[in-house]
Amino acid sequence: MKRRNVVAAMALGASTPWSWAQPAPYPSKPIRLVIGFTPGGAADYVARSMSESLSKAMGGQTVLVENKPGNGSSIAADLVAKSPPDGYTLLIASPSSISVNPALIPKLPYTPADLLPVTKMTTSPLVLAVNPNTGFRTVGELIAAAKKDPGKLNCATAGNGSAPHLGAALFTMLTGTQMTLVPYRGGGPAIQSVMAGDTQLTFGTSPSVLPQVSSGRLRAIAVSTRERSPLVPDLPGMREAGLPEYNIEFWYGMFVPAGTPPAVVKKVYEATIAAMQQPSVKAALAREGTEVSISGSPEQFKAFLAEDSKFWVDLVKNANVKVE
Repeated sequence: MKRRNVVAAMALGASTPWSWAQPAPYPSKPIRLVIGFTPGGAADYVARSMSESLSKAMGGQTVLVENKPGNGSSIAADLVAKSPPDGYTLLIASPSSISVNPALIPKLPYTPADLLPVTKMTTSPLVLAVNPNTGFRTVGELIAAAKKDPGKLNCATAGNGSAPHLGAALFTMLTGTQMTLVPYRGGGPAIQSVMAGDTQLTFGTSPSVLPQVSSGRLRAIAVSTRERSPLVPDLPGMREAGLPEYNIEFWYGMFVPAGTPPAVVKKVYEATIAAMQQPSVKAALAREGTEVSISGSPEQFKAFLAEDSKFWVDLVKNANVKVE
């Protein structure tokens, strides 16, 4: 009888550590939400607009927004790509780190395959904005000035490979003009340079540009889409501005490290969708010219990226974009 009790006790003792080793349900600790640009830019605005709602959708776990700017957002993408694939380090990325940088930088420390797509989050046009002191009120006036003094106009970008960089590159290619492209570490510093007069124009993201347009510190003269955008209805599209071949639309999406378990990806997807569908989040983004645009599934977002990447890679090649 005693022997049986000893065996039972040993069996119970052996099972206890095994039960302790079971992983806690996801999520059970704070989550890092990494973005590759400085505070004040569009990525920062999107992240901070939805982080509280994401926290609630994650059962109340804290969501910490971390700005990791540099190298056209490659530093942030590399950080997340090399993080443990456990769902506790997320990336809000744009075409820059997913499509453009791999085409521009041969020795990039990560590949797009190192990041697993979860869902598209937003879409918006770029806004062509100038310093009011330039006197430019139309795209035609800007083109005429750029042709009169090649290279004299300085165009601020959010960094090499960023959408503002490619927006300017496409503009010069289609108009046959020359401008000096000045890279900054994010949309915020780029916008500040235009307002200060250090540069004269930018193809900025809507959340970076529109508040400064409202205050009179910048003048917006067009959006980057072919037709007028319902997000910024007062500005002409590029067809109306005289450049019917010009068309760029910009997005942000959620990514996790490759190898993240499917159940965790599903939870991140569902929580992101729930956060982005909150009326308060939609309203905050709409005020800055950004539309919530979510994918039907991670697989649908992956298929979208396969097609979208072709556009950005072709643009890099056709516009002869280089990293200086």
